[in-house]
Amino acid sequence: MVSIITVNYNGLADTCELIESFHAHETYPYEFIVVDNGSFLPEGKEIQKRYPEVKVVQNTNTGFAGGNNAGLKVAEGKYLFFINNDTLIHEPILAILTHRLEAEQKNGGVSPMLKYTYAPDTIQYAGYTTFSPITLRNRMLGEHEKDNKQYANPQETASLHGAAMMVRRDVLQQVGPMTEVYFLFYEEFDWSAQMHRLGYKLWYEPAAVVYHKESMTAKRGTPQREFYLSRARMLYARRNLFGIERFLSCIYILCIAAPKKAITYLLNKKHQLATAVFRGTFSGLFSKSH
Repeated sequence: MVSIITVNYNGLADTCELIESFHAHETYPYEFIVVDNGSFLPEGKEIQKRYPEVKVVQNTNTGFAGGNNAGLKVAEGKYLFFINNDTLIHEPILAILTHRLEAEQKNGGVSPMLKYTYAPDTIQYAGYTTFSPITLRNRMLGEHEKDNKQYANPQETASLHGAAMMVRRDVLQQVGPMTEVYFLFYEEFDWSAQMHRLGYKLWYEPAAVVYHKESMTAKRGTPQREFYLSRARMLYARRNLFGIERFLSCIYILCIAAPKKAITYLLNKKHQLATAVFRGTFSGLFSKSH
């Protein structure tokens, strides 16, 4: 059985649409767990009323990882599938993903192909490249490309995608749950790095497709988003780089990357965004990293 875990935060309509899509299309045995992460209205109660078979967990807003970890506490499946509430499926996917995990003992996690709901012929995710040393730059393969079967083959990926990722329970027990130090962003990169360090392979599986409406949690171009992105980048460097590489990466982020981004915002008269970049960077530098 697969335990499907999704976090709801003021997203009742999206969450219900996600549940309905699994009801309509999925044939593999699963349980559905919704973590209501402190929504303003009693959305958890409404979800429980509409879908009595769904496990609803009431939680304070502890961020992306905290919400998913709250769902883990009631999950009973052999496989754990973490999926954003602003996603949909149009055909069965769980058997395909579980088969990929069972194909080899060292297959630790898998993400499906992601496409945009508003443009279903356009890819969002077909795997990630590895982070570059020091500068911590990576690339999401396939992003904004039309699907012409150029990413039709399964392949190993540097990182899973946080919008849809499945792991085996035995792998979770070895690696541990996602760290909650980030609150938003980079949790899946950090978790992926931990799995790689323990020798597990991560996969992109194009035979399974999830359609993504894009994030509703932190809107693009907002101080909140810039703060947590800047904070997360620094935290990731502190947690996942070592020795001189970690020192150089922190210096690069603090003295080059953050100022460059902030100056760009200032030149465009976006003072709040510039401030958020520096606040987030310093928060990531001095916050507890474990």
